[in-house]
Amino acid sequence: MQRIAMTACLFVSTSRAEVFYSDPMRQNFIFDMEGRIPKNSEVTMAELKLFKKPLDRVNLPAKQPHRPVSNARVSIYWVQRQHDGTNRTSLIDSRLVPIRESGWKNFDVTQAVHYWLRNKKQEPMVLQVWIEGEMVGSYAAEVAKAVRFTSQDAGDRAVGRPELVLYTLDLEDYGGPGDCKDGVQAGKSTCCRQKHYINFRELSWTRYWVIEPAGYQAYSCRGGCLQLPGPLQRWGGRERACAVAESSPLPIMYLVQRGNHTEIEATEFPNMITEKCSCMADGGAVL
Repeated sequence: MQRIAMTACLFVSTSRAEVFYSDPMRQNFIFDMEGRIPKNSEVTMAELKLFKKPLDRVNLPAKQPHRPVSNARVSIYWVQRQHDGTNRTSLIDSRLVPIRESGWKNFDVTQAVHYWLRNKKQEPMVLQVWIEGEMVGSYAAEVAKAVRFTSQDAGDRAVGRPELVLYTLDLEDYGGPGDCKDGVQAGKSTCCRQKHYINFRELSWTRYWVIEPAGYQAYSCRGGCLQLPGPLQRWGGRERACAVAESSPLPIMYLVQRGNHTEIEATEFPNMITEKCSCMADGGAVL
């Protein structure tokens, strides 16, 4: 993992994909994400880099002046395997790629990485690349076939294999230190978990129906967060706030009125205890 020179808190890591060659216009890229993202870090940006090969005019259909086409649409999808074995795809990025240009083409797949982090971290991340005509019609579709990336041919040994580049932020300075220290006021740049005891016996709406527990330590998030430097904000960084990153349920035994009699029930109520606070940016993934 390489430390980028412009700031001491941003790390850049690059990996190559395992490519499935079923259809050159529809490709699945498999990325092994294990160990790619350090603990206590946040993915601020992720890029999929594809190298477009120089145009081979042999692959171009006969020109039609009345229907000029100079681009192909390249779209990136995140693929999530469902419990029933089917796949669900979510559009992540889409752009027009000039057919006569060659070189690296970058696609923003930050949202896909955040989706992956929130779902099945133990599985590889799958991205699907679609190459289509820039407009409706058979001619535009034929022109799109002339767009060739180095990922579209299993036998292609040219430089420029598909790459996933992750920009991760070390949260030692930009995250939360854990629990707030007793007697110390949380500052503007200190996000921490503060003790916050809730006494059910003192609350008018719970004192008569909650049997156990009499109260519990709920905790809450206090303090502020350091904001990213200007260069990082241009790369997709957003304003950060101290918020709940992890929570747990609380078992409660309570009374329930059923007709003319009262029964005792026990249920776990979700998200009652704050387990971890962290600096979050619009739901950005924190590990």
